[in-house]
Amino acid sequence: MNKLKIGSVGLGRLGIRHAENIAVKLQHAELTALCDINESLLNATADRLNVPRRYTRFEDLIADDDLNAVVIVSPSALHTGQIEAALQAGKHVFSEKPLGVTLDECRQAERAVEAHPDKVFMLGFMRRFDESYRYAHDKVKAGEIGRPVLFRSYSQDPEKFIDGAIAFAPHSGGQFLDMAVHDIDLARWFLDSEPESVYAVGGCYAHPEFAESQDGDNVSCLMKFRNEAMVFLFAGRTAPHGYNVETEIIGTKGILRIASVPQKNLVEILDSGGVRKECSENFLERFSESYVNEMEEFVDCIRTGRKPEVTVYDGTKVSEIAYTCKEAFETGELIKL
Repeated sequence: MNKLKIGSVGLGRLGIRHAENIAVKLQHAELTALCDINESLLNATADRLNVPRRYTRFEDLIADDDLNAVVIVSPSALHTGQIEAALQAGKHVFSEKPLGVTLDECRQAERAVEAHPDKVFMLGFMRRFDESYRYAHDKVKAGEIGRPVLFRSYSQDPEKFIDGAIAFAPHSGGQFLDMAVHDIDLARWFLDSEPESVYAVGGCYAHPEFAESQDGDNVSCLMKFRNEAMVFLFAGRTAPHGYNVETEIIGTKGILRIASVPQKNLVEILDSGGVRKECSENFLERFSESYVNEMEEFVDCIRTGRKPEVTVYDGTKVSEIAYTCKEAFETGELIKL
């Protein structure tokens, strides 16, 4: 089979990373087209990556008959409409999270995917493609830690990027939807179950600006899943040390910890400041290989005619749970799902 021809829309930080990965690191695909409303950024990126076709309108991108697939890395509010339009145009679709910014939009995306069963649709929950998480997941599934009783996951952004987080807050849907969706997805994946109740707390401990969006700079939730497992999630925006994602799964016969020390690599620095390990600066650095792995999976699904493990329904379910967490945070009440 010839290389798949992919067009990608959106050239923010993650959009550029996906474009680079497709153009440089995928053996069976090529980046044929780029789309962004910023024409100067579009041309500069396309020139650097040797991408021949450039579009400032999404409608023109999906009308390109040479494209086999579209990668959507546009603003969150555009995802659902673009997913539906790209599928209707006969393209396979990869979309970054969230699936939609409301549950109605998520269900609209479900209907669009269901209407095109011959097309591959995949949602970007990249942590499932991190080698450490996959290794730990295999151990849980093999029963090596017994019955899982507690899933704990932290996601923390560096304080140094707080200005961007504050600017995005009115459009983010809140920290549970913007940040904790990955932790929610991991909990469902590892426990193979769904939550039945959630209680959430948090606040604006350093940045009162988040209160204007009924959000906090640090939030957490406790959930009970249907299989009786406990789940604790924490999402914060004020980490002083760098980007920090860590997870622990406690079972009846063992414990798994993933990135309990958020180190950038295996190097230790010994100098006048003592002995230390550097941390990853952001999600692009921490999950660099995961983004390549998930895009390789998308391409391989198209080439082999199979469907990805991550489905449109995962996107809806995670969004539903995230909104319930947000409701619990805002009301201070225990909510049953």
